[in-house]
Amino acid sequence: MKALLQRVQQASVSVADEVIGQIGGGLLVFVCAEHNDTEATAQRLVDKVVKLRVFPDEHGKMNRSALDVRGDLLIVSQFTLAADTSKGNRPSYTGAAHPELARQLYERLIDQAHATGLSVATGRFAADMKVSLVNDGPVTIPISMSS
Repeated sequence: MKALLQRVQQASVSVADEVIGQIGGGLLVFVCAEHNDTEATAQRLVDKVVKLRVFPDEHGKMNRSALDVRGDLLIVSQFTLAADTSKGNRPSYTGAAHPELARQLYERLIDQAHATGLSVATGRFAADMKVSLVNDGPVTIPISMSS
């Protein structure tokens, strides 16, 4: 699985002009399932996301995790993270998991995120979404988990 984390002061996701998920301070997490990903991959990704030390401590050093600061999570599916741009000018998305598997892993990842005890909001799988955010830092971090 691939993820792109953004530390945010606030973020929201809308579908058809209706806000379906929003958070205060925390992490906006764009996620993409790939062909060989499993539920175990999703669990490792959630563990990495919530434990990654990207929040400042009392000295301003990034030394605290979302778990430490009780940060919110906004999890949004984004198959375009699987883009292969190595040939030509049109990205290829052949690395992305089949939609059925991707949906299953996205839903499992959300369940696992809820199990951390953090506040979790989500986008809508395969929907045309509009995402708004105030990036804090800015801090933007790519993560790639192998199955």
